Amino acid sequence: MKNLSPFTQAVVTILFAIFLFDIMGAIIKHLGERYPPQQLSMFRNLFGLIPSLLVLYFSKQWHEAGRPIYIRQWKLALGRGAFVVLAQFCFYLSLIKMEFATASTIAFAGPLFVTALSIPLLGHTVGTWRWMAVLIGFVGILLVMRPTSDVFNWYTILPLGAAVGYASVSVTARLFDETVPTATINIYSIVAAFVGSTALVFLTDGFVAIERMEDWFWLIGIGIAGGAAVYCLISAYRMTEPSNLSPFEYFGIPFSFALGWVFFAEAPFDRLIPGVFLIIGGGLLVVWRERQNRKKNS
Repeated sequence: MKNLSPFTQAVVTILFAIFLFDIMGAIIKHLGERYPPQQLSMFRNLFGLIPSLLVLYFSKQWHEAGRPIYIRQWKLALGRGAFVVLAQFCFYLSLIKMEFATASTIAFAGPLFVTALSIPLLGHTVGTWRWMAVLIGFVGILLVMRPTSDVFNWYTILPLGAAVGYASVSVTARLFDETVPTATINIYSIVAAFVGSTALVFLTDGFVAIERMEDWFWLIGIGIAGGAAVYCLISAYRMTEPSNLSPFEYFGIPFSFALGWVFFAEAPFDRLIPGVFLIIGGGLLVVWRERQNRKKNS
């Protein structure tokens, strides 16, 4: 990827992150029949440390710098863990209570919040084309939610809560010093999220004994897929402005639809169409606009 532009590298990275998120979501839905969402969140954060720890361990630059752990913005890094816990609980519960593809699609309202939060938090100027792309995608989200229909229920709100939490995590990634390794930022946030989710488990008595050995492998899989996804997501958002990348999150919808179809025998065509086309169309509009800008600057 060294020969690719920073924007292209960021796009490839975020697409891979979204794919891993969908894999994680599919495992969560599979385990959700036996374990509560707060317990799944706890194990996701525990095993989610593995990818970032491995990245640091094999990082030549980190070793040459003396293996630093302390970062100047440690309060921000730990504070992001609260948003992670919020997002995880809302999203995991929605996956358990709703169809996989539908819950995932509504959660992709995140780009709207990413773009909106980029203005006050990062001071970015979001152009007309980006706003148009995101708003087109959000109209698609509303068509999927159908808030005035008989199929709407309160569980439908949960993916939106997850979208706000994940968007906050994505945008604040740009506030850290460029010299701070992404893995270090991720470790701080995951540790904070693990403490928060563990507290939630004990406060709600939401723990179920794990009796199947295969479930331990699934739980480890949740952590590795989720931890690697977050690492890639943060890396992508540190390469370029969040509003440049936010619509590309919509491309996770075809991934989730395929996984729901193959593994859960779900085919909610009537629920997703035509909204899904508007959601994906918003991402394609950004691709087109970026190409136009590069042609002008070349």
